[in-house]
Amino acid sequence: MLFFVPSSIGSCCFLLLLVACLVSLSCLVSRVSCERASYLHLFGLSSLEFGSSLCRFVREIEVEEMEEDALDRDARIKLSIGTKEEGEADGQFVNPLGLVFDHHRDLLLVSDSGNHRVQVFSCDDDDGGFSFVSKFGEKGSQPGQFAYTWDVAIDHDHDRILIVDCNNYRVQSWSLSEQSFLSCIGHRGSGDLEFQYPQGVAVDKHHHDRIVISDTFNNRLVLLSSIDFSFLFSIGGKQGSQPGEFYYPTGIAVDDDRHRIIVCDTGNYRMQVLSLIDGSFLFEFGSFGDQPCQFNDPRGVCIANQGRIIVCDTSNHRLQAFTHDGHHISSFDCGSEMPCGVAFDEHRGLIAFSAGNRVHVIGANQWLADTKFVWHPDLHRYAPSWMKQAVSTMTMIRSVVDECSAMSMIPNELLFEIFSHL
Repeated sequence: MLFFVPSSIGSCCFLLLLVACLVSLSCLVSRVSCERASYLHLFGLSSLEFGSSLCRFVREIEVEEMEEDALDRDARIKLSIGTKEEGEADGQFVNPLGLVFDHHRDLLLVSDSGNHRVQVFSCDDDDGGFSFVSKFGEKGSQPGQFAYTWDVAIDHDHDRILIVDCNNYRVQSWSLSEQSFLSCIGHRGSGDLEFQYPQGVAVDKHHHDRIVISDTFNNRLVLLSSIDFSFLFSIGGKQGSQPGEFYYPTGIAVDDDRHRIIVCDTGNYRMQVLSLIDGSFLFEFGSFGDQPCQFNDPRGVCIANQGRIIVCDTSNHRLQAFTHDGHHISSFDCGSEMPCGVAFDEHRGLIAFSAGNRVHVIGANQWLADTKFVWHPDLHRYAPSWMKQAVSTMTMIRSVVDECSAMSMIPNELLFEIFSHL
């Protein structure tokens, strides 16, 4: 029902009603403000700080709601191992960090840092998945125990696994075939075989029988003999930003083909490339920022085929790929997750990286082109007759040689590719 009153009387009533509402609202706001101030005082926050924090918290929630499933929705992700929540069960992680592929046994090893152990998964060709195989290690400071496993590497020549035992200030050696403890290298300090929170390890696979360790809080790299773990030399040792100096070096990788060490110089927001032979500085790339070829806490690195360098740009929530001479190729957005470790499977062309409490695997050729050679029979259907005859002849020879010989393992498609370049 509507009531009509003379304009002058209506205006007075409206003003009185408005004043009454404002008075009531003022009292309510004052009471709420006092109560809120009393609670904020307990936390040492002002009203302005509370409002700013609340807005920031709401924005973070909105961002997480939009991006928390970004990797789950990314079709380039072949599969993910683990759960979003922390877990201690087989196949679950608490802050996984370094990881490495064992190409000889078709395995993936993951340093399950918060659970103080290493987990091992098999790469199943039949269904394209990864299944849990085993785990080793537990929390502690005794031999065979860990205090935050940080990085892991494989030394096939000596049938062993090298694990960075960060908070025990050492590197542990385990049998690769039996997954049993062998020995410890190092203790706390800054001497030749001493470490301060080491965080990275890599093995020179082909040439110099060397192990490279990032001695993070000593701001240096330490090179050991892979034969007897004797000290060879160190690089750096003083915090700095000049070439060959480091500010918390973390992830490292060895480019065997080019005899180089690639180092995540985390505190300097750059990558340094050094000679594997004598540790001399070669070049660097990167600076602080969020643009291509800029970094915010780079922490993991691996070498892919063609010498491409893949970097975990951790606080920028992405992977970045570069040519072997440091030119940016592409970036892989990780949504709200922060990648920490990365590994390349040269046989399958897969890229695995740790982020949050999971390990994600990028399918072959899904992000970077030509991570795996794919044979297209149509390319060879119209090959010259001499090429077809040559392949046919080699196939006949292969059928009568020892099945363990190198020739018996050369597939026909590779023969076509070889002959096509003659």
